[in-house]
Amino acid sequence: MFSITSSKMRSVDTNCAYLGLSPLQLMENAGAAIAREIMVRLSSGRVLFVAGRGNNGGDSFVAARHLALYDSYDVRVLLLDHSSRIRTEESKHNFNLLKYSGIQEIKEISDSKQLEAYSEWHNTNIIVDGVLGSGMKGVPREPESTAIDMINSSGSYIISIDSPSGYDIDGGEVVKSVLADMTITFHRMKTGLELPGCDKYTGAVKVVPIGVCRDAEEYVGRGDLINLACRKRDAHKGNSGRVLVIGGGAYYGAPALAAMAALRTGADIVTVAVPENVADTVASFSSNLIVMPLKGDRLNLSNVPVLKSLIESHDVAVIGPGIGRDTATLETVEQLLPLCKKVIIDADALYNLSLPAKSEAKFILTPHSAEFSRLCREQISQALDEKKTIVARFAGEKGITVVLKGEVDIISDGLITRLNRTGNAGMTVGGTGDVLAGIIGALFAVNDAIDAASCAAFIGGVAGDLAFEEKGFGLLATDIIERIADVMSEVF
Repeated sequence: MFSITSSKMRSVDTNCAYLGLSPLQLMENAGAAIAREIMVRLSSGRVLFVAGRGNNGGDSFVAARHLALYDSYDVRVLLLDHSSRIRTEESKHNFNLLKYSGIQEIKEISDSKQLEAYSEWHNTNIIVDGVLGSGMKGVPREPESTAIDMINSSGSYIISIDSPSGYDIDGGEVVKSVLADMTITFHRMKTGLELPGCDKYTGAVKVVPIGVCRDAEEYVGRGDLINLACRKRDAHKGNSGRVLVIGGGAYYGAPALAAMAALRTGADIVTVAVPENVADTVASFSSNLIVMPLKGDRLNLSNVPVLKSLIESHDVAVIGPGIGRDTATLETVEQLLPLCKKVIIDADALYNLSLPAKSEAKFILTPHSAEFSRLCREQISQALDEKKTIVARFAGEKGITVVLKGEVDIISDGLITRLNRTGNAGMTVGGTGDVLAGIIGALFAVNDAIDAASCAAFIGGVAGDLAFEEKGFGLLATDIIERIADVMSEVF
């Protein structure tokens, strides 16, 4: 079973909520699992739960409630702060249930001196560490710092929830940490809990299931969007991505749609490089676009020097929307690819594409089924599992990321494969693929390929679903662009 980061686990939790599995249910499952592990190790005795204000504290409250059902356990709870300052509704809910649960002692302590004076530290069989959550970085503050000291000096058997308090679950520098005898972590192993020498902090690590929905991990959801790089308050122009769209000549709407989608997704600067015969028409779509006319009525080799300079000044290139399949155009695409740092290859740029390309660029390809079949030179099965296998194998062999568009999109870089089920039949209208390419471009400018590709598929699909609610089968690609901001605003 592969390990995951703390941020990925937060995405999975959020995706569960998006699917309808409440955080309260996951907390209940986690707390019950902790109680079961305590009962395996101790048939009777005193158990002290030291809880912080976050969800680790909430897990502690649930575990204490479950354990207090049995008369053989003396259960006590220390909350590090006043209960009014508990951070999540789920934790508040479970703290409020403690007064009905037969808990021997419930104390709210926000002062370090009170912690030091607490009389039960050395009279306890097991201390459960629910002080700090997995997002903890750096030096613990008070009273958490003193709580860590008291836990470590207690002489009790210590069980930490998810990770020892103060320990960076992603493997960063540890300044001060609980030294646990056992760590119970949820759903999957975390990357920082399997590093050489980490057992000094974690003790034995046990992964316990808490009922996470499988689709919350395999299918892209709102939780995946929360880890995307987003515009900071002190950002300057260009910090949120410079996107270059190279296309047009044969058609003019496609590059304009891709460019407008990139802007709506949050790119700071979008430049559209198109042959001069369509440049004025593309510019007429919006005054927000920077349009660079290229000599000729199709992309051609004489354009390479200008495009090389543009590629160097942008974070990512989107190549393909509306370019057509002229021999000179496809030869030009082949010349441009080695010049790119990051590139999305879309539409006719996929035609006769030779892979792996002689380039160190990071590639994202966005084919539909017919285009992908031509690329991989095999018939594509309609069975989802078989398609997943083919896409993952192809992406891995070629060293690229693939977004196979369909009723269920398949996104893979050969190591990670994600699915996306957002979108609707109304999105078969022309231009939606160009919109997707633009969304990917904006995200890829400031994110990794697999994250950009998978989140873009989700964002484009949800925007399409919102447009479909309003327009039905009369929706246009431009309607989808107008709803991108609505999707993004729900997360950022």
